[in-house]
Amino acid sequence: MKTSKLIGRMLFMGAFIWGAIMQTFAQKVLPEITVTELRYKYLNAVNPEETAQPVNMLEQYAADYDVKGAKFYEDEYDHYFVSFYIPQGKILAVYSKDGNLLRTIEKYNNVALPGVVNQAVAKQYPTWAISEGVYVVTYRENGGDATTKIYKLLLEKGDMRKKVKINQKGEIQ
Repeated sequence: MKTSKLIGRMLFMGAFIWGAIMQTFAQKVLPEITVTELRYKYLNAVNPEETAQPVNMLEQYAADYDVKGAKFYEDEYDHYFVSFYIPQGKILAVYSKDGNLLRTIEKYNNVALPGVVNQAVAKQYPTWAISEGVYVVTYRENGGDATTKIYKLLLEKGDMRKKVKINQKGEIQ
């Protein structure tokens, strides 16, 4: 009898604790993101669907950055250069004094490659293995198609090494 009461109390306490934990998770509020037209242009230009998660994260951060709210902001300067870093890469962004994102130069090391790039390498170099990769992005606000996305890969086959450049469409250059 004492054992069943003890088990009942333990189950009750376990259910109570579980309910309390679930309440704390349920009340998390995510930060609000405001997407302006200029931010949308940047993200639309640089962020295809198959981009690696660290790249997406850093590009979203650069797009959301408010240079007018920064401590160093003053109206007298026309441009502001801001750097963003994560272990896998970095972005150097140029903002206007109005807060518009004008251009970026981005470099990411050894991030996951999109399927199109992997397929292009496998088709052109079937017996080679990708040992290193660098993803380089350049963006210009008024450049139209001036946004470039290049994967610089180091391929290895035994003792041989080969450097290859491939764009985001899988075209080897």
